[in-house]
Amino acid sequence: MPLTALLLSGPLGLGHEMPVRSFRDVLQRSGWRVRTLDSMALLGSVAGRTGQRVFDGLMTVPGLYDGVHFAAFRTGSRIARVAERGARHAVPALRAELERDPADLVLSVFATGALAAASLKASKLSTAAAGFAAVVYCPDVAAHKLWVQEGTDLFLVSSPAAAASVRRFLPRAPVALVPPPVRAAFYAAPSQRGAREALGVPADTRCVLLIDSGWGYAPLPATAAALAAAGVTVLAVAGRNAGVERQLREVARAKPAVIPFGFTDEVPALMAAADVVVALPGAATCAEARVVGRRLLLLDVMPGHGRDNLLHELEQGNAEVCGPTAADITASALAMLDRAPPDVPRAPRWEPAFAAALGQIGFEVKAEEACAPSS
Repeated sequence: MPLTALLLSGPLGLGHEMPVRSFRDVLQRSGWRVRTLDSMALLGSVAGRTGQRVFDGLMTVPGLYDGVHFAAFRTGSRIARVAERGARHAVPALRAELERDPADLVLSVFATGALAAASLKASKLSTAAAGFAAVVYCPDVAAHKLWVQEGTDLFLVSSPAAAASVRRFLPRAPVALVPPPVRAAFYAAPSQRGAREALGVPADTRCVLLIDSGWGYAPLPATAAALAAAGVTVLAVAGRNAGVERQLREVARAKPAVIPFGFTDEVPALMAAADVVVALPGAATCAEARVVGRRLLLLDVMPGHGRDNLLHELEQGNAEVCGPTAADITASALAMLDRAPPDVPRAPRWEPAFAAALGQIGFEVKAEEACAPSS
């Protein structure tokens, strides 16, 4: 019988979805049976929608989510404890799911799922529902209190700072350092010349990729128009934002140097074609760009964990920061393009470290097979 894994994702942006895809692909190529669930769905339809509305409300008021993140979640204050009690309402649904279809491994890439799995493990139920290893992958550079719970068998983090943030709450927590998970297609990205030929981008042009990872903060249409007016070829990805995609296509009709995309699987090639990738400081997008070997221009607009991640990306080098307006982005992108491009090293493979980490708790993942690109 193959080993089974349940991956718990979340609905906010693509920063949780993309690591889940990477983990799923590696485990499946190693012979595991894998399924995924949205952590918020475990709260039930009403509570899940309410939680989403609360989060959306926090994000729309300037400074509000910063206050909740830094003063409450990062410190484990009373507000964080209230949020923990709310997240524990996901435990009965998780128990029922695992009684219906038991799993050897529950890997959470969202704080609600991490808390629910740890709470179920800590309950010490002598049922099939509790007989799993609870593993957490926190994609951020600082794990707040909801991520870190008794009952977790292993915390996967991508930086020493993240490891220290876990041990703030659990000093003896089992922690393994793993490079950010990135899908195999990014390691197999074409050369810049090959990518440009396939996309119809002139070989001698300056080229920028603008990408919205699901949050909708970046003024993509205005920025694309301004960069195109400055003689830059612009690859602009709207993601799942249909309204922004329509606006980008309108811009492209007037400015042929803008090449618009909606939600696309061509991101590895788009990054390869570009000289600079303009994005939010989301862990997934930044890791993908570093695997392809591209410079980053990051918008300083993402509150809470986004501000932590921004500083981490700048510290790693080959990244700069700008304000959130089209004028800010255009000025910074043009300045980067005017400077001689550095030799950007490509990030290392993450699968061997992931396999070694799961090996610590008795699971086998074939890292050699995981390194092979998907067909």
